Amino acid sequence: MEKKVHTFLESGLLDKYLIGATTASETVEVESYISKYPEVKEEYNILQDHLELVAKTQAVRPPSYTLDVILDAIDDKPVVHLRSQPKPRFWFGIAASVAALIFAGTSYMLYNQNQKLLQENNTIAEEIFDLRDDINNNNGKLDGVMRELMKLNNPETEKYVLRGNGRAEDLKTVAYINPVDKSSLIDVVSLPKISEEQSYQLWAQLQDKMVNLGILDMADRKLKSVPYIEDALSLNITIEPKGGNKDASLENSVAEISLKKNNE
Repeated sequence: MEKKVHTFLESGLLDKYLIGATTASETVEVESYISKYPEVKEEYNILQDHLELVAKTQAVRPPSYTLDVILDAIDDKPVVHLRSQPKPRFWFGIAASVAALIFAGTSYMLYNQNQKLLQENNTIAEEIFDLRDDINNNNGKLDGVMRELMKLNNPETEKYVLRGNGRAEDLKTVAYINPVDKSSLIDVVSLPKISEEQSYQLWAQLQDKMVNLGILDMADRKLKSVPYIEDALSLNITIEPKGGNKDASLENSVAEISLKKNNE
């Protein structure tokens, strides 16, 4: 609903218009909103129905003998005296005005309650959608974990533990290599702290060259997929400049393990 329409409905002009309490300019404004905005017209129709219902419920049924009294009065007095009946109309107008005010207040209260309920329903719906997204994300993560566990538990998967040499005694990294489905996973267990201008880099050694398998970082302490290298002889970890190096600095090697078993 437009903010302009919402402000108009909360102003109470529509209620005043129903009971004939608006000024000429207010009447023009209300009728303009009714003709221009379907929401206002719908609220106007609802208020009219409510006003009619309130009028009916507040109406007082006259006693059954009233008609007889009126007929007797007509027989005893001239008909012209029947014109003097302004007082009942006056009191009926007051009663109608009071009923209309009560109805307007009740309608405004019900409208606010409906708006609050609508907001609460929207909030609950958003929370449900968020929960569904969380469930889907968690299911996706769980599926990924299950796939990794299946790879680790595969009888064809071979486990290699790379331990640091004297340059990095606390270094420990585990490689899981499956030559059948040609997959490789790395689990960084611990990496000794080095300069911010340096980084650990993983390599696969072939007969004539070293192939870069990526940077190792303690911030990524989880199973990580790395390229599977056919006919690799060994895995090596070196200390390289920050961001990695194109060529391995073997003089800065901190860990190495043979993969000959993988090639037999």
